[in-house]
Amino acid sequence: MKKNYTYIIAIFLIVASLVAFGRIVGNGFINYDEELYITKNDHIKSDFNAENIKWAITAVVCSNWHPLTLFSHTLDWSLFKDNAGGHHFVSLLLHIGAVLFLFFFFYKTTKNIWSSAFAAAFFALHPLRVESVAWAAERKDVLSMFLGMASIYAYACYTESFRLSRYFLSLILFALSLMSKPMLVTLPFVLLLIDYWPLKRWPTISTPVNIQFKNITEHKSRQSITDQDEEEKISITSHDHSSIIRHLLWEKAPFIFLTIFSIILTLWAQNKGESIASIGWLPFFTRAANATVSYVSYLGSIFWPFDLTVFYPYEYSIPLWQILISCLIITGTTIFVIYSIRKLPFLFVGWFLYMGTLIPVIGLVQVGRQAMADRYTYLPSIGIAMMLAWGIPFLFSREDIRKKILFPAAIAILAVLSVLTWQQCGNWKNSTHLWNHTLQVTKKNYLAHNNLGLILFDEGKIKEAIDHYNEALRITPDYFEAYGNRGNAYAKIGQYQQAIEDYTMAIRLKPDCAEGYYTRGTAYGKLLGQYKQAIEDFNKAIAFNPDYTKAYNNRGLSYYSLGQYKLAIKDFNEATCLQPDYSDAYNNRGLVYFNQGDTVSGCRDAQKACSLGNCKIWKTAQAKGFCR
Repeated sequence: MKKNYTYIIAIFLIVASLVAFGRIVGNGFINYDEELYITKNDHIKSDFNAENIKWAITAVVCSNWHPLTLFSHTLDWSLFKDNAGGHHFVSLLLHIGAVLFLFFFFYKTTKNIWSSAFAAAFFALHPLRVESVAWAAERKDVLSMFLGMASIYAYACYTESFRLSRYFLSLILFALSLMSKPMLVTLPFVLLLIDYWPLKRWPTISTPVNIQFKNITEHKSRQSITDQDEEEKISITSHDHSSIIRHLLWEKAPFIFLTIFSIILTLWAQNKGESIASIGWLPFFTRAANATVSYVSYLGSIFWPFDLTVFYPYEYSIPLWQILISCLIITGTTIFVIYSIRKLPFLFVGWFLYMGTLIPVIGLVQVGRQAMADRYTYLPSIGIAMMLAWGIPFLFSREDIRKKILFPAAIAILAVLSVLTWQQCGNWKNSTHLWNHTLQVTKKNYLAHNNLGLILFDEGKIKEAIDHYNEALRITPDYFEAYGNRGNAYAKIGQYQQAIEDYTMAIRLKPDCAEGYYTRGTAYGKLLGQYKQAIEDFNKAIAFNPDYTKAYNNRGLSYYSLGQYKLAIKDFNEATCLQPDYSDAYNNRGLVYFNQGDTVSGCRDAQKACSLGNCKIWKTAQAKGFCR
């Protein structure tokens, strides 16, 4: 009968998730990292080939090394192109897969089907999951979580039979999870926690523990053998607690090795992307204060999931009373779960799972400018779900009361969470909805103003865009991206001097930013005709980013305008080599060839540019009789 319940619950989790998150299939892309990962990433938009595979393995995108995520985006683009709904649906399927693995893990290890179902459903349908599922750029989150939950389930299967095949399957899935996103670097710690409960592999003071060690020294033939002697096991009962603990720790050694390797890679990638905040900019006390308050704020969002959004600005001056209350809540809860560890082990495991898995993203090593993020609760919230699912029934000793009160209460809670999740998915409909909602629920959100400015700029509403850039800079005067964007807006309406001043300010704030030199160089060349100054800026842009195809193209145009045709052709060659489908570079090189009298090469490049969508030179050449 319980097997039938298992199938019913699995179907319920799938259907409920599809209903709660289903509207994201109609959502579009947003202008926050998705252009870097998907919509403007030429590697992602190209088919799988040796060059793109090499790029995915070696690339750092948005200060992250996650080749499996890049492969996932490439596959999505090959299937759905720019149909954002397809990308979102795949993310939802991965989320559902993680939920199912979580449910099966809990049920396998506790045999408590209803607590397992509630924990999985609470995790699955909570509005805090929306950011991870509805944001296409967070594919890394759902992919990593799916593989991480599969790794934990495989580990639970391993502890049943102690087969090395299941152990290595868990290890491989863990490695793949880290190649999607390094959030699960805490998995060895999680495995040690679940060894205590629900697997009950840790020794206690008075109870001997049965630990099975697999004998791997004897060679087994590949002939058909019975399950009983398929893998030889040695069962021992030992009061030597230290040896058992030592065995459990050594068992995690390969996982710990992968964790250390992933941490090194992650720090390297984030340092390369200049995303790690310096102690000078953000003192350690400020980080510690924000981390302490964030632990409690995340709890608040779990139990009161309102006013959720994509970006929470950093508070550099947190009131002392907030820090003290947060410390009191954390300390009090920690003392209670430790005191209750024997009687209520699930509270201990759930609380320390929550606390421990947040450490990589709590802000002690600050990456980015956000104070906290909904996506960071993806793994940690499982700990709270565990505490609720097994802790609340413990308050009711009588089975009949549990059925009368807890079952309808659980249904009501899950229904409310589903409605809130459905509403939150609507806020991710498009960039305009998302950033307007962000301004409604947060204060002094400079990122929301900047990104709304980008939307208005694309819509041709330049003055409104400048107003948002001004507001972003009023809130955060050192926000170099806003200076660059406002410079683009000024250039669009012909206020070239103001544009140059903004570009210069952006460069002053971030002297090693290739984009700043590129935009200023473009303004000098195309807008002011100051080609020598433009070439100097393009030189610096290329020095900081040797693969900057647009910088090569625009420097080539500047050389062309100065009559230095050989240098121009050299730059256009480099641009087409770096990006073989760069139509503007072919078009411009064809123009140079025509001016040199080389109509054969000019027609070849003009025709190539036209095949890629830029037919300006090709049509002109045909009209003049140069090309047939």
